Amino acid sequence: MSDFDSNPFADPEFSNPFQDPSVTQVRQAAPPGLEEYNPFTDAKPTPAGMAPKTTAPTINTQPAIMKPTEEPPTYSQAQAQEQSRGAAELLRRQEELERKAAELDRREREMQSLSASGGRKNNWPPLPENLPVGPCFYHDITVDIPVEFQKTVKIMYYLWMFHTGTLLANMVGCMAWFCVDTSRGVDFGLSILWFMLFTPCSFVCWYRPLYGAFRSDSSFRFFVFFFVYICQFGIYVIQCIGITGWGASGWISALTGLNKSIPVGIIMILIAALFTSLAVMSLIMFKKVHAMYRTTGASFERAQQEFATGVMSNKTVQTAAANAVSRAAQGNAKEQI
Repeated sequence: MSDFDSNPFADPEFSNPFQDPSVTQVRQAAPPGLEEYNPFTDAKPTPAGMAPKTTAPTINTQPAIMKPTEEPPTYSQAQAQEQSRGAAELLRRQEELERKAAELDRREREMQSLSASGGRKNNWPPLPENLPVGPCFYHDITVDIPVEFQKTVKIMYYLWMFHTGTLLANMVGCMAWFCVDTSRGVDFGLSILWFMLFTPCSFVCWYRPLYGAFRSDSSFRFFVFFFVYICQFGIYVIQCIGITGWGASGWISALTGLNKSIPVGIIMILIAALFTSLAVMSLIMFKKVHAMYRTTGASFERAQQEFATGVMSNKTVQTAAANAVSRAAQGNAKEQI
């Protein structure tokens, strides 16, 4: 079989050149690491004897902790102010929407009350139905007055009721003073007159103008209220002082009555304190209403226009003007004839 495996055309005398002893000696004398040399790399080949020894990877038994790659942004003072302004704007819009919703609710209740009763009927003062005299005014703060002004109008209404109660207490104090000193009949009579006069006049002259001013945003009614209420404040100051013979249980009258009777004097001192508190609260509410008036856009020119429009639209004024014009025309016609 070996004869068939051999090459018949091979030279039996031919020998492998790489098996030459000189070649094999050179290969054995070649520097180590030549086989690992790569001519396309810049790095110097590492000798075979100097090759680094690889070590097995160490296993970490501690749990992995994720660290944030980016720090959260720092908010500057300007950004904080901008956010606060945005929050304030949202609150303002929410309050405005709530006021509008309350206003729509008020309008709806007003329409329902009008449709149920067949129209606006006077309901103040609340008198029994069997009396021959009925109510004179329609008074409903929740229906007539806008939501932002309802609190102020209610306070003024309670202030008017406090004013009425103080006048009634003043009448009682002057009556007690008259009982211990019969020479004080004038004070007792004037106290009755002040109660009967100032109670309805204060309601008609300064509370109703204020009620109508806030209801219809009327500059003319605001000016009427300011003028009358200033006079009312002056009356409160006079009643607080309590000049003898003027029908007011003020401080002077209370000290005078204290000399006659201590219980009567104490009652009059309390009434003088009521008049003092009335004067103080009236001044505070006057300033508050004036500040609200300045925010409504009312002015003296607008009040003049409202007055002129109201006068010209009055039927009595129109009838009188028409009669005057017709009489003047008739007079001119007679003179020409």
